[in-house]
Amino acid sequence: MPVARTPRQSTVDQAELDKFSAMATEWWDPAGKFKPLHKLNPVRLRYIREKACSHFGLDGEKRRPLEGLNLVDIGCGGGLLCEPMARLGAAVTGIDPGEQNIAIARTHSSGQDLNINYQTINAEELLETGSTYDIVLNMEVVEHVGDVPLFMRSCARLVSPGGVLFSATLNRTLKSFAFAIIGAEYVLKWLPRGTHNWEKFVTPAELSQAITDGGLEVCDTQGVTFNPLSDQWQPSGDTNVNYIMLAKKPAR
Repeated sequence: MPVARTPRQSTVDQAELDKFSAMATEWWDPAGKFKPLHKLNPVRLRYIREKACSHFGLDGEKRRPLEGLNLVDIGCGGGLLCEPMARLGAAVTGIDPGEQNIAIARTHSSGQDLNINYQTINAEELLETGSTYDIVLNMEVVEHVGDVPLFMRSCARLVSPGGVLFSATLNRTLKSFAFAIIGAEYVLKWLPRGTHNWEKFVTPAELSQAITDGGLEVCDTQGVTFNPLSDQWQPSGDTNVNYIMLAKKPAR
C-alpha cells in the first residue's frame, strides 16, 4: 500500500509571484519598473560588504573580499544582487520560484562572464537539498511571502554555523504607508500601483522574533532612507520605512 506523503510547506504567495513574473523583462532596465531597486542597490551592497567582511575578518579593501565564501540570494529576481556578489568573489547561488525571473537572470549573467548557480526553486525546496551557506540574503522579499515565520525559519536553517543572514524589508508604519504606497506608487510613480500591500509589511520586532525563533541572533538593524536632494538612498537611524537586519548563527 503506497504511503501518503505530507505536502511540502511553501511560503510562496502565488499572487505575488505572478505580479513580479509579469514584470520580469524589466529587471535590468534602470529606468523601468525596478528603478527603485537599482537606486537602492549601492547602499545595500555597501552594507552587506562591510558587515560580511567585519564578521568573517576579511579585508574589505580587496577587489574580491568575499572569495572563499558561499552565498545564496533567496528571491533573487533578475539577479541584481547576485552579480555584484559574484564580482566580490563569493560563490553565488540565486533562487527564485519564478521561471521568468531566473531565465532573465541566467541570460544577463551569461554575458558578464560570471558563474552563478541559478535555480527555479523556493527556500523550502532548497532546504531539502541539505545545502547551507556562509551568507544568506533575503532582500525586499519578506513583504511578499505567504508565511513570514516559516520563511524566516527556512532562511535561518540555510545559514551555516558561524554564518550570517541579511534581511531587508519595509516596516508597517503610517510613514511607510505614506512613502512606500502613496508616494512611491501613486505620486512619484516609481512602482506600478499594487506592487506592495501595506498589511504585509513587517515590523523590526516581528522580523527579529522570527529570526530568533529560527535560532539566530540579531546583531544589527540599519534604517535606509531616500534623500531627494541627492536622489540617492543612504544609511539612516530611521527604520520607519526601509530597514536591513543582520543576524548570525552560533558556530559549532
